[in-house]
Amino acid sequence: MPDIPPGLPLRPEEPRLTLVEAVAAAASLLWLVVTGGILWFGGSGAEGLRGVLVLLVIVLPVAMIWVAATAVRSARIMREESRRMAVAVEAMRAAIIADRQARGAVSGTPAAAAPPPPPPPRPAPLVRPPEEQQSLALAPAPGDDAPPLSVGDLVRALNFPENDQDSEGFAALRRALRDRRAKQLIHAAQDVLTLLSQDGIYMDDLRPDRARPEIWRRFAQGERGRAVAQLGGIHDRSCLALAMNRMREDTIFRDTGHHFLRLFDRMLTAFEPEAADGEIAALSETRTARAFMLLGRVTGAFDQA
Repeated sequence: MPDIPPGLPLRPEEPRLTLVEAVAAAASLLWLVVTGGILWFGGSGAEGLRGVLVLLVIVLPVAMIWVAATAVRSARIMREESRRMAVAVEAMRAAIIADRQARGAVSGTPAAAAPPPPPPPRPAPLVRPPEEQQSLALAPAPGDDAPPLSVGDLVRALNFPENDQDSEGFAALRRALRDRRAKQLIHAAQDVLTLLSQDGIYMDDLRPDRARPEIWRRFAQGERGRAVAQLGGIHDRSCLALAMNRMREDTIFRDTGHHFLRLFDRMLTAFEPEAADGEIAALSETRTARAFMLLGRVTGAFDQA
C-alpha cells in the first residue's frame, strides 16, 4: 500500500451483478414460478380473479423485492464511499503531521512550536533546462532544497494516482509534494475534490469541452470574458447546480473553492510562458483542471474582467 493517499475519492467500480441482485433475481424467478403454477393449475375458478391476482400476487411482490434489493445496494455503496473518504482524510492528516515533524527536526525546534509558513510570493517565471527534457513546472521557492519539479511530474501529480497500484502516479505525487508551491495546490485540490465527492460529483464523470491551448494561454495572461469562455466547458446541469448551491450555502466549501482557484490561477501563470502546447493540453485533462473548470464556471471566474 503506498504511503501517500491518492488525494481524491474515485467513484468505486461496481460489479455488474452483486450478491444482492442475484438473490433478488432468484427470489423473483421463484415467485413467478410459484404464482404461475397456481394460476395454471387452478382451473376455471381462478378465471374471474386472474387480473387482480396478476397485479397483486405477481407484480407487486416482485416490485417490492427489487425495491429492497436497490435499497441494500445503495446502502452498501454509501458505506463504502464513506469508508474510503475517511481513509483518505486520515492518511492525509498523517502525512501533514509527519511533514510538520520533519520540519521541526530540521530546524531544531519542536514541530508543535514551528510557526506557520508565510504566504507564498508570486511564482517566478519558469526556466526550461538546456537538455531535451521536459521544462521545469515551478521554479524552486527561496529556501527550498528539493530538486526542480518537471512538467511531467506536476501534470501527473495534479491528476492524482488512478488507484492504489498506480506506482508512477504515487512517485510523481511524492516528488510534487517536495515542492512547496505545488504542495499547496495539491492539498487545495484534494480538499475541493473531497468536498465535491460528498455531493456525488466526481471528475471522472465530467466530459468537458476541450479548450485549445491558446485559450488557456489567454486566461493565464489575464484575458477574461468571451475570449476565454471555452474554459467553462462543463455542461452537466446536475453537477453545476449542486456545486453552485454548495458554493452559495456552504461557507467552508466557498472559502476552500476560492482558495483553490487562486492557487491554480497562480500556478497557470507560472506554467504557461515556458510550457509547450502539448503540455498545456495534458494539464487541461487532469482532474485538478476539471475541478478548476467546474468551479470557475460556477463562480464566474472566466467572465470577470
